Amino acid sequence: MSDFEPFYDVKHSYEDNYEQGPFGAFAEALKATPSVTSGDSSPYEGEPGKKTSDGVVGEPGSAAFLGQPVNLPFGIPAGPLLNSRFTTAAFRMGFDLATYKTVRSRAWGCNPFPNVLAVHPKSADGSLTPGSAELDEGVLADTDYEQPISISNSFGVPSQSPDVWQPDMRAAIAAAGLGQVLVPSFQGSRVEGMSEEEYIADHATTARLIKETGAKLMVMNTSCPNEGHNRLLCHNPLLVGRITEAVKQEIGDIPLMVKLAYIPSDDDLELMVRSTVGHGTVQGFSTINTISAKLVDANGNQALPGAGRYRSGVCGNAIRGAGLDMVARLAAIREKLGLDFKINGVGGVVSPADYQAYRNAGADSVMSATGAMWDAELARKIKSSIK
Repeated sequence: MSDFEPFYDVKHSYEDNYEQGPFGAFAEALKATPSVTSGDSSPYEGEPGKKTSDGVVGEPGSAAFLGQPVNLPFGIPAGPLLNSRFTTAAFRMGFDLATYKTVRSRAWGCNPFPNVLAVHPKSADGSLTPGSAELDEGVLADTDYEQPISISNSFGVPSQSPDVWQPDMRAAIAAAGLGQVLVPSFQGSRVEGMSEEEYIADHATTARLIKETGAKLMVMNTSCPNEGHNRLLCHNPLLVGRITEAVKQEIGDIPLMVKLAYIPSDDDLELMVRSTVGHGTVQGFSTINTISAKLVDANGNQALPGAGRYRSGVCGNAIRGAGLDMVARLAAIREKLGLDFKINGVGGVVSPADYQAYRNAGADSVMSATGAMWDAELARKIKSSIK
């Protein structure tokens, strides 16, 4: 099967992908009869997975994700797994962590099609550096998808209504195999006229709706432009701290992870940790999802159609350096402050070597969105590489 047959079909709209996907190898995985351990979910080392009396894996060599045992702490972050069909296929392809795309307390539309374009930075290695002039001058984006892959991520965080996603999320949780975990992602929804207190309450409401599905953990998205065009909640650590306090009041002992964008200032990053982990409301951080860049076509015009879309988040190979940097800095802050929190490394993981680089940088778990989209065998390749 071609490496260029992603399970999310970028040639079709988000709505078509939601109704008809997944595609490629993920579609074939759904057709196959799952084994006892849901495909290739058995541990990469030690004895075959065995269920204990409480329904979790307890074999030698197993790892954990926010307290939940997993075969390998590797999976797919919020973004390309749109519903339970996508997450079930991910489990069957050996991704032991499958993140259910970010949900809201209400239905929310998607940005106009297209949402995904191939992105071509000028650097020899195809990387983008936070703060570089290229991000503001313009990065070429077109439909020439090539490896190592980098793409635009311009969806606007769409969501079904809770009466649709709650039962589907329950099905997604039930489809996890031995040593696998469904990771629900959520965020608040800022609407016109909403006060800050109402915005905080909306996060708590959405977290409660996830808790009702039986989820064992959850991730709160603060890294998408939910504060308006190209404005991120994670740039306001004190507000994130207030929100996580309200969320924890709703979910109790259920572990909470916060998804971050790239934060250039060490002081701001430390303030984020102190405002959340330091107050006992957050048990981990997932970072990063994208780097914001101006995207242009070959003529220098805006590449993505529509108002407010002159910039887009870029993900894939281009952001690996920034992702590794964030993980290393978080690990240093964790050691400096003597706090206990988990780090989920995301950004540009397209090979087993990338997975190991994140673990070496201090990540307790690793996820890949773009790399996994274009290489459905990525989880199996990583497991095969670990001796």
